[in-house]
Amino acid sequence: MTESKSKPAVDRSKMSWEEIRAQFPVLHQNVGAHPLAYLDNAASSQMPQSAIDRLMAYQTGEHSNVHRGVHMLSQRATDAFDAAREKVRRFINAGESDECIFTRGATESINLVAYAWGRKFVGEGDEIIVSAMEHHANIVPWQILCQEKGARLRVLPMTDQGVLIVDALDKLLNERTKLLAVTHVSNALGTINPIAEIIEKAHKNNTLVMVDGCQATPHMKVDVQALDADFYAFSGHKMCGPTGVGVLYGKRALLERMNPFLAGGDMIRSVSFEKSTYAPIPHKFEAGTPAILAVVGLGAAIDYLESIGIERIAAREHELLEYATAKFAELDGVRILGTAAHKAAVISFEVEGVHPHDIGTILDTEGVAIRAGHHCAQPVMTRLGVPATARASFSFYNNRQDIDALISALATVKEIFH
Repeated sequence: MTESKSKPAVDRSKMSWEEIRAQFPVLHQNVGAHPLAYLDNAASSQMPQSAIDRLMAYQTGEHSNVHRGVHMLSQRATDAFDAAREKVRRFINAGESDECIFTRGATESINLVAYAWGRKFVGEGDEIIVSAMEHHANIVPWQILCQEKGARLRVLPMTDQGVLIVDALDKLLNERTKLLAVTHVSNALGTINPIAEIIEKAHKNNTLVMVDGCQATPHMKVDVQALDADFYAFSGHKMCGPTGVGVLYGKRALLERMNPFLAGGDMIRSVSFEKSTYAPIPHKFEAGTPAILAVVGLGAAIDYLESIGIERIAAREHELLEYATAKFAELDGVRILGTAAHKAAVISFEVEGVHPHDIGTILDTEGVAIRAGHHCAQPVMTRLGVPATARASFSFYNNRQDIDALISALATVKEIFH
């Protein structure tokens, strides 16, 4: 059923998890002779029927360009687009919707900050800190910035268990530290970092904090004002929305001081051959025609997650993590990497003597979809002394049968290789 803004929101807070699972059409198929067990949610999650319907309704009845037409369709598209921004604001509790910038994804969000803030405010001899568990998108932009500006990139270390050594910040932070970039939840290990504590330490040193929230927003309540985050980035496709859309939250005072990221239509106030002036935020950072359809889909995904309840989702995924962890403990020759006390529903693991790519390939023949590789986090693999891992990541629509299928398929892996 389509959930347009004219219809009352559906309350899914009392639905059973099997009723909710039934609302994800992609899950109801076989891979070969086996029912699909989709356990690659940290890479990309699936879309519920309501979000798919919302995309169809927009494309067939509302599509036009936004913020530039005087006709009915343009107004409908603009209303849908702006409504999605307000949904994002509410979802992360930003103070105002203008602080929520639409991008193509978290990678672009982080690059936006590195370009528009970093190239204006970072200079020779300055320092930027990244954590040891970042994925490449929260390392490389800062590395490039440091190389260009003659600044220094420093690393907040982590333990063998995959826990950040937050106390090390006391020695890393100094008067030259301009920014600390850190993930809220590790994509490779599932570790939930103490972001509020990290931000507080950084702010006592007058250091800004850029939080990569890709693995947090779909799985737990995020309140950017309570965290006091300066910048917070996330992607739509990891939270039941479409690909091609992401969000950068930034405090108004910071965004207003930054230069534009991309230049073109919609980000200007006036243009002449002598000088151009820029539109106020958020439009200053949204040059050109945005991904309108994807933005509307992201709004529908937020509606869906909120209709279940983020706290309920977090509890469900924790239950799945505990069940899976207990099942893994019964397997000989299988080791979990990343054993922090506070984890999201991610299990990164290795099977003794078997390359993760072989594990992933064999599991696929059993209908089990996982991720195998370095998870775009090669420094994490280096720190743990492995070339790669296999990774199962769960969402609220998974069930114990999915986990049982994973465990059964791992037995097949061991039979083949041992």
